[in-house]
Amino acid sequence: MQMLKHEILVQLSDDFIESVKKTVTPHWGPLGWVTYKRTYARYLDDKQRTENWDETVKRVVEGNINLDPRLHQDDLDPQVYEELTNEAQELFKLIYGLSATPSGRNLWISGTDYQKRNGDSLNNCWFIGVRPQPYGDSHIVPDYLDHDQDAVSMPYSFMFDQLMKGGGVGFSVVQDNVKQIPAVDQAINMTILVSRDSASHDESIKLGAVDKEDWLASHSLTDGRYYKLPDTREGWILANANMIDLHFFGTNADHEKNLILDVSDIRPKGAKIHGFGGTASGPMPLIEMLTDINAILNDHAGRKLSSVDCTDLGNLIGKTVVAGNVRRSAELALGSADDDAFITMKQDQDKLYHHRWASNNSVAVDSSKTDYDAIADSITHNGEPGIVNLELSKNFGRAIDGRQEAIDGNVEGTNPCGEISLANGEPCNLFEVFPPVAVAQGWDLKEAFALGTRFSKRVTFSPYDWEVSRNVIEKNRRIGISMSGIQDWILKEFGHRVVTGFKDATDPVTGETIKQPVYDQAAIDRVDGLYKAVVAADKYYSETLDCAPSIKHTTVKPSGTVAKLAGVSEGMHFHYSNYLIQRIRFQDSDPLLPALKACGYFMEPDVYTKNTVCVEFPVRAAHADSSEFASAGNVSMAEQFATQAFLQTYWSDNAVSCTVTFQPEEATQISPLMRQYRFVTKSTSLLPYAGDAFQQAPKEPIAKDVYEEKLTEIHGDVATVFAEQNGNHDQKDVELVGQTDCEGGACPIR
Repeated sequence: MQMLKHEILVQLSDDFIESVKKTVTPHWGPLGWVTYKRTYARYLDDKQRTENWDETVKRVVEGNINLDPRLHQDDLDPQVYEELTNEAQELFKLIYGLSATPSGRNLWISGTDYQKRNGDSLNNCWFIGVRPQPYGDSHIVPDYLDHDQDAVSMPYSFMFDQLMKGGGVGFSVVQDNVKQIPAVDQAINMTILVSRDSASHDESIKLGAVDKEDWLASHSLTDGRYYKLPDTREGWILANANMIDLHFFGTNADHEKNLILDVSDIRPKGAKIHGFGGTASGPMPLIEMLTDINAILNDHAGRKLSSVDCTDLGNLIGKTVVAGNVRRSAELALGSADDDAFITMKQDQDKLYHHRWASNNSVAVDSSKTDYDAIADSITHNGEPGIVNLELSKNFGRAIDGRQEAIDGNVEGTNPCGEISLANGEPCNLFEVFPPVAVAQGWDLKEAFALGTRFSKRVTFSPYDWEVSRNVIEKNRRIGISMSGIQDWILKEFGHRVVTGFKDATDPVTGETIKQPVYDQAAIDRVDGLYKAVVAADKYYSETLDCAPSIKHTTVKPSGTVAKLAGVSEGMHFHYSNYLIQRIRFQDSDPLLPALKACGYFMEPDVYTKNTVCVEFPVRAAHADSSEFASAGNVSMAEQFATQAFLQTYWSDNAVSCTVTFQPEEATQISPLMRQYRFVTKSTSLLPYAGDAFQQAPKEPIAKDVYEEKLTEIHGDVATVFAEQNGNHDQKDVELVGQTDCEGGACPIR
């Protein structure tokens, strides 16, 4: 048989794409095309515009299909090439029609040069335990360390790196981790130099940096450990690592007390950042961060760090990443359930506003915990902490499959949105199907989920930057196949919500009376069948690739921006209201604004942010007028907990991301419901329902007649008007303001 050479990669032909565009119509939601254009459409320099949807999908699919390791062997069976080409075509049709999408990260990065340069770039979120660890054979290793040498800085370097790549990071500061960090051995004297030639000289001096030329007149660069930062992401990370590790004799054998950091080469504020996009901040946020972290460590000389101190270090890094123009910094800090200082740390208002806002905080529990009163009280007042049941995560897949001792025994925490339980160094790896759209477009749901399974499996073959990640990914091959639009689909498919009622039952441990949910049996059977289709698809593809089957397969991600593309309910969440105004914020120079205005959309200056315009989109939820419809504003806490439990029981072997909304009068139910579902729910968080409590809220419930009136004011197609007004040209580096990839706001925009 004639063999093809490995350099021939799968490509989608123009003829194929044109044929799909004639037969498949993308299922854009009311905000879909605008959200896509400002969130995932990359700028094409040669065409002086951003991508069109078919170009984005082509890039994403080709970037993914070519991760199949068989394409990179010395010889390639032409039958394999043909099969993968056919699969790429099916994936294109699935995603182009918006029956499914990969994660927002893949929509933005897949198929780009950035993907090729940064192996971690296709994964949204990560987890790391905050304890001394070796850097290993990674792309970042401080030159004063051996690869296998434990360093206090390592988890913070990992965190800093992933956050600056635009990912989110969960990190664990449970007592078992924090106790492994040695006492801070010494305070250090840190000097930050900036040359007069730097455009950031004056602003850096104001923040405590020192004029380099003046300093050198009376000092030498050999007066301490000297590190000149290159103008790279790695330079920022290594500067922080140098500073942290100098405080500990285990990584500072010479007991050097002086650190000299030179920031002269860092590009100035406003300069373009190539690759991920955006503009530079200059060295100023880094100078502030280094000063703040050094102050915490110096203050603890001779003493051990607490979980609060360790969280502060992570939050200061997150704050710096935001200021460094990576748009958002998504962090989840996981502490011990009996750590009162950790649970109450955000009550310090000064530190909250300075840096502690940078993480959502949760506590690790197990099913033996029955007293949730203190946690519930804190949630009522602060919306935190969430809970993460590590015992369930380690020993259970789906609840219906029963306890499987240590099936996922290395789990230590979760990603910032809580839908994926993760081991140290591990990422989440997501793909979601929109069942109501897929069914309407004629897809067999099992085939749609199988395509998503194979897409995510290929992502595990990326060339990951950190050894800790490579090792755990090769072992676990964890994927997270999700569904969104769940409430829409269940109402359409079964005619009612999945929870059909409640019956009296007894807690097996406490003996108290509880209300046990009753589920629709047809929904159970349908969801169970889809889960088994995902597992079967993974088993077959894993055998084909001669790799480990995925340790877990399914999840429910919170969704957000991606769900807006198709206009479906977000993850498992209920629609915010049956009719609502959805507000999106734009830079005031965005050329989309004239097109939106010409089409009749109401817009006004944003009251919170300068140079920003707030645009209103009237939205009607699917099945808004059905007697079975429920929204976040009127569905009970009990039904939300029960719906999450349904999905954890029959669909997700990872976890189910859910932000339960509650009314003030329901606050007393928080503790009992947490206690009731402690044998099923792996992670959950709660927030009070805001309604229209503040001006220009992102979502504002409205009456049906108000919706219909606003709808009559809108005319024309924004995409068409935009193309006519701008000659199909666009501006570079324009994006939506304040978008998040998740309903709860915990994950980054892309």
